[in-house]
Amino acid sequence: MSEKSLYVVGFGPGQYSDMTIKSAKVLNGCDVIVGYTVYCDLVRPMFEDKKFISTPMMKEEERVRLALKEADTGKKVALICSGDAGIYGLLGLVYEMGVDFPEVSIKATTGVTAAISGGAILGAPLIHDFCCISLSNRLTPFELIEKRLRAAAQTDMVIVLYNPESKSRAGFLKKACEILLEEIEEERVCGIARNIGRDGENSEVLTLAELKEASADMFSTVFIGNSSTRNIMGLMVTARGYQSER
Repeated sequence: MSEKSLYVVGFGPGQYSDMTIKSAKVLNGCDVIVGYTVYCDLVRPMFEDKKFISTPMMKEEERVRLALKEADTGKKVALICSGDAGIYGLLGLVYEMGVDFPEVSIKATTGVTAAISGGAILGAPLIHDFCCISLSNRLTPFELIEKRLRAAAQTDMVIVLYNPESKSRAGFLKKACEILLEEIEEERVCGIARNIGRDGENSEVLTLAELKEASADMFSTVFIGNSSTRNIMGLMVTARGYQSER
């Protein structure tokens, strides 16, 4: 690692075995790890000799600024995000705020996002074109989220829903399903992956009608199949279009 570098690290679902080799190497080689409190708690047992700086939810700008300031002192600093830092993570904000720290070099390391890790638990849902949509309206008006849901449904892509519900957003998954049901049949194969790579990991394959009544939280990732997605032995499998699948 060079002097005055801030590494923005996606650590995947949460287990050391699910990290990319590069992410694990960076975290092993740094002095300071900065992150959301829950993420620091997940990573701390794997890197007990590091200094940890954490901030609670909705303190993202403060967290990024702390990481940049630490890096500006010459320490080897890693800012952690679950999954991949460039997918619903802090990487973009780091680049924006990094202009105030011109001597700090920003380097991103690839992580495994929930669409990939959750898809592996559910079967093979992402074999064809897919899109990711966050149901969180904290940074995006729900009117725009609704527009994106309708557009995705009309294109017959597999849809991966991040941040489906939280305590303050109860009922958002049901509302999203109601919107999708205007374009998609009730029997469409869907899936939920919960607590991916963490204690309590589980998944289920169900129909869109059943998904409407299902429970989910911020540690859940939801998959809505396309018209070729099938339930095969309890797994969610999307056809690519090979001769044998026709």
